[in-house]
Amino acid sequence: MDIAKYIDHTNLKPYATKEDIKKLCEEARRYGFYAVCVSPYRVKFAKEQLKGTEVKVASVIGFPLGATPTEVKVFEAKKALEEGADELDMVINIGALKDKDYEYVKNDIAEVVKVAHEKGAIVKVIIETCYLTDEEKEIACKLAMEAGADFVKTSTGFGSGGAKVEDVKLMRKVVGDKLGVKAAGGIRTYEQALEMIKAGANRIGTSSGVKIIEGTKRE
Repeated sequence: MDIAKYIDHTNLKPYATKEDIKKLCEEARRYGFYAVCVSPYRVKFAKEQLKGTEVKVASVIGFPLGATPTEVKVFEAKKALEEGADELDMVINIGALKDKDYEYVKNDIAEVVKVAHEKGAIVKVIIETCYLTDEEKEIACKLAMEAGADFVKTSTGFGSGGAKVEDVKLMRKVVGDKLGVKAAGGIRTYEQALEMIKAGANRIGTSSGVKIIEGTKRE
């Protein structure tokens, strides 16, 4: 298994500098990661750094709280796509889900999906599992499916908890083979990454991509 092809090599730190993103892109090239994931402000720069490679550029929408209005998420998505993003990781409106305002949550996703799919980009929907009950996780996954998303994703990495094997299993069970599942948040070792993949994840979001690859070499 080429675990590098599962990895979205990530740096979403608010204090990440241009040099940090340059290093991220160099590592993604060297190790053959599937994508880099950067803040919207860094999309254009990352795209330039990865020109002529197969590495995708992902960015985040409504991040990390998910509480911006739909129109703002759509604007943010359009801007990231214009700058060269191939993939968008958007955060659901967690409060609206808790309110059981499912129509809002679904439309919020659908509007971002619409602009992304028009540009041939994919959308990963971050449901932020640490704040949800199992029932809410299932509902969130179903809404993402109904809204036409491409992936569901466990976490932002900025919440009170990250990816858990049982959440990945639950999400995979709900979406079946219709959507991808991305595990993110707190995955720092080869063993953890492998566990997530075995549980049903087909993408791993991590800032420890290099460490994980070095772990596979030791294996």
